[in-house]
Amino acid sequence: MTLHLTGTREPFTLRFEQRAELAARCARAVRRARRQGEEVLVGLTVELDPAVDPSAVVFASRATGEDWFAYEQPARGGAAVAALGALRRLEADGPGRFAAVAAAWRELAGGAIAGDDPGPPGSGLVAVGGFAFAPDGGSAPHWAGFGAGALVVPEVALARRNGEVSLTVAALAAPDDVPEQLAERMAARVASLRDAELPLLDPAPAGRFKIAGVAPPEHYVEAVARAVERIRSGALEKVVLAREVAVHAPTPHDAAAVFGVLRSAFGSCFVFCAGRGESAFVAASPELLVRREGLRAQSVALAGSIRRSADPAVDDHLGEQLLGSAKDREEQAIVAHRIGRVLRPHAVWVAAPSEPAVIKVANIQHLATPIRAQLTHPVSVVELAGMLHPTPAVGGEPFAIAAPLIPALEGLDRGWYAGPVGWTDANEDGEFCVALRCALLRGSEARLYAGVGVVRDSDPAAELAETEVKLGALLPVLSG
Repeated sequence: MTLHLTGTREPFTLRFEQRAELAARCARAVRRARRQGEEVLVGLTVELDPAVDPSAVVFASRATGEDWFAYEQPARGGAAVAALGALRRLEADGPGRFAAVAAAWRELAGGAIAGDDPGPPGSGLVAVGGFAFAPDGGSAPHWAGFGAGALVVPEVALARRNGEVSLTVAALAAPDDVPEQLAERMAARVASLRDAELPLLDPAPAGRFKIAGVAPPEHYVEAVARAVERIRSGALEKVVLAREVAVHAPTPHDAAAVFGVLRSAFGSCFVFCAGRGESAFVAASPELLVRREGLRAQSVALAGSIRRSADPAVDDHLGEQLLGSAKDREEQAIVAHRIGRVLRPHAVWVAAPSEPAVIKVANIQHLATPIRAQLTHPVSVVELAGMLHPTPAVGGEPFAIAAPLIPALEGLDRGWYAGPVGWTDANEDGEFCVALRCALLRGSEARLYAGVGVVRDSDPAAELAETEVKLGALLPVLSG
């Protein structure tokens, strides 16, 4: 069933047979809700014109104060999942937050009336959002709305992969709902959508930008030095320390325009924007935490980095230098070994190359080791994310020692920085990346985050310089 646009920026419309199917599902959902005495999730998925841009639809259609979500990896067949509205929030905090959110989604999706509609990965009923780095993270005032564990079940979701695009409209059917009215409300929600191009970033905004570290650079250098001392004493192998930099703009930051720039510049990265009210968390992250497709799971150990160069010969030389760096190889191996250790008890086999590869994104190069696993039994992508998070690439090794050291040395609430962000579908498949190269936008203020892995041979001044390279992904976009 293909849903057609009646024209650019005109409403989407469901065809007669699509409305009939929607009405039938709503009737079944209301009957089930009356039997069970509780709300039942109902949804319909239809095919869209391949020209439809899921993220652009969400940005163009969102109402003031409404939750929204856009998540893409453009270079991977244009992969995208975008969502709008909030039917239900699946929230939890503390050490068991991943399991609690996974269980809540399993119960809701398991009782849903949605059919077996075809579509690309990410189509159908989904829950989208993320988790803070720490079990109690996101408590600082500027992180309001971005809790320790917060997935949202949207009213509208769009998915795209390899030229195939779908739209899913969903609702919660209550025992006292009239099925025909429920179906009409869902059809009206679809009709309210608009397709428009993402706005462009203002190339010359009026006014001055103010950029300042939340803490002075000297504080970060000292924190790294203290961490190196702890590592050399034998207390731990590695700890990741982050910095926070604030950009105050003369006008409010435009999340849609920022997302568009990142999507164009970082096609191989996971580019996302999670909106809560008038705040938005945006990123162009190079790091996959976990992807699950049936019994297949994938992760990437990403650690060790070096800058890019516009000169291809110099750029290749820098990559070779990274590959030959004992410090960076040690940092990378710690991450790969931990991921393998976590997956093995749940897998028939775990496979990874013996040597890392160099991957290049717009402004930086990394060492990366792809890791694949065949699961022995279904483990939801949310639970897999909870098992793997935080990898030593963003936390430390052993993490039990690093965990209290990180906030003590950093002096900040990471919120969703370095936490898992992504989506899961009704089959509990899905994908979560690690929120890196990111910024929290709230009005005219943007808070940027970047961190580095500290090991025995780390040089504090060099680690400070590495954070500057990583901040360079978003800083030029947000500072005019």
